[in-house]
Amino acid sequence: MPDDGIISVRSHFSANETIERLLAAIAEKNLTVFVRLDHAAGAASVGLPLRTTELVIFGSPKGGTPLMQDQQLAGIDLPLKALIWEDAERKAWLSYNDPTWIAQRHSLGSRSSSAVTAMADLLRQIVHGVTGTQV
Repeated sequence: MPDDGIISVRSHFSANETIERLLAAIAEKNLTVFVRLDHAAGAASVGLPLRTTELVIFGSPKGGTPLMQDQQLAGIDLPLKALIWEDAERKAWLSYNDPTWIAQRHSLGSRSSSAVTAMADLLRQIVHGVTGTQV
């Protein structure tokens, strides 16, 4: 795990297709999309260029609440977030915060460990399915 806790996975699909695949995977897992934030549209609204950059905030109270019951400040990193973005070569990426890093950042105890493990496994499955990469 990198020191910053961010995991980035190269997508085999365009950024827009990656976004649509992510939204479909979230729905399939019965998770809730709380916010879609299109940073590129925001930049365009003030006349600035920005390659595709969209943040999707999603999750489930069942998954995140145990972490916040352990350490309420963990709520700053929840719900889960995925950033779909294009690099300078127009390659699409999906980046997210590693739940293990979130647990370390907030000194979550053993009572949160099963929730953190489940969250990390679910994210890994979703991300690799969405991007078409191996788990």
